Amino acid sequence: MEPVAALPVLLVDDEPQVLRSASIMLRASGLPRVVTVEDSRAVLPLLETQAMGVMVLDLTMPHLSGHALLERVAADHPDLPVIVMTATNDLETAVQCMQMGAVDYLVKPVEPNRLTASIKRALEIRALGAEVLSLKERLLEDRPHQPEAFAEIITQSKAMFAIFRYIEAIAPSPQPVLITGESGTGKELVARALHRLSGRPGELVAINVAGLDDTVFSDTLFGHVKGAYTGAERTREGLIASAAEGTLFLDEIGDLSMASQVKLLRLLQDGRYYPLGADRPRQGRARVVVATNADVLRGLSAGTFRKDLYFRLRTHHLNLPPLRERRGDLPLLVAHCIDKAARTLGKPAPTAPLALYQLLNTYRFPGNVRELEGLIFDAVARCPGRTLPLQSFKEAMAGELPSAEPLPESPAAPLASVFPDRLPTLDEAEAMLIGEALRRAQANQSIAASLLGISRQALNKRLARRRSSDSAAESRRD
Repeated sequence: MEPVAALPVLLVDDEPQVLRSASIMLRASGLPRVVTVEDSRAVLPLLETQAMGVMVLDLTMPHLSGHALLERVAADHPDLPVIVMTATNDLETAVQCMQMGAVDYLVKPVEPNRLTASIKRALEIRALGAEVLSLKERLLEDRPHQPEAFAEIITQSKAMFAIFRYIEAIAPSPQPVLITGESGTGKELVARALHRLSGRPGELVAINVAGLDDTVFSDTLFGHVKGAYTGAERTREGLIASAAEGTLFLDEIGDLSMASQVKLLRLLQDGRYYPLGADRPRQGRARVVVATNADVLRGLSAGTFRKDLYFRLRTHHLNLPPLRERRGDLPLLVAHCIDKAARTLGKPAPTAPLALYQLLNTYRFPGNVRELEGLIFDAVARCPGRTLPLQSFKEAMAGELPSAEPLPESPAAPLASVFPDRLPTLDEAEAMLIGEALRRAQANQSIAASLLGISRQALNKRLARRRSSDSAAESRRD
């Protein structure tokens, strides 16, 4: 199904000059697809064969009046918004048209900005309605309708599948999308899936805006005209023009300067932008998708991120879970990364030992999937045989916190909150720590020892001592 924003605007009027001037004005305002009809009798057959985004309808026409056509369209095509544009300046007529289903009533002559704004608002309302219906359908299912669009993302996580279904629902929308998540969670992969599902004819153009000052940001996105500054010897199109009818993906948006944020907000509000040195605006038609691993809400509180831009961007919001919240994906990801690394290095793919999964399950993965891929690539490169060694993983993971949250250290959270009844004895504390380490390591003593910061031999001695102590206590009870 074609996205609502890409559907044509249907103009119905018996005056050719009105149709001609309105078509030119709408195309100049960023609505390139316009269909005009002079004979109102041709409208209903046309709607049976071609989908329209919105219809602008005159009331006073021969053969089939605007009133009669409005009534038929409202009954047969209730999802098509109709804007009445007529010379009849009568309150009673306006009220009657609105009661019949019109979404707006404009009196000729209409200001160009007024007509454009009314059409774009009607398209947005229709798109949001379609998204709500799509969400209702998709949220009742477990998996996405088009899994091939997400082939680059390796997962069996229900949380990720829910995100996929949401992406399918919002893909046709022209509204911006905010993607948040830690570094390495796959934000650009999600943006690519979103673009594939959008059906937009243009390309996906991606840029990392972190560290760009306002001038470089403006020149990169908006371009410049010849002579805009010293060295600008020829006109340069920006990335917005390159994206055309596609998707513009801006990564690390949380690091954008305040001046650049203002320019981005203006682009999102009316689709217009000024190349450097230009005195006339251009119309951007690309959908804007942004991503950040920064805490945008903290930026709002600190005054480093504009509230109006944030609320404009988060019309649709995707928050990607970190790898530590989707550990069930580890077997799939490990197998995929081993195969990819082996093919890249021209080596036979080694086998991952069970102990590797036990070790990875104890790790927080601050770099998420990207970090896992790097760890496996290094291990495959260093692998001398058919079984993947653990040493490189242990070296890379040394010093990182295990998957549990650290114990509270501040005076505001004393040990009494951890041991509310009584402090355990040293023997009891040791038993609890060893038991928890073995649980997290899935009974792998080597990994449990590394979690405790001791050697495997030291752990074995403690376990042997505890078994001996338990046997002695059992004998005394007997």
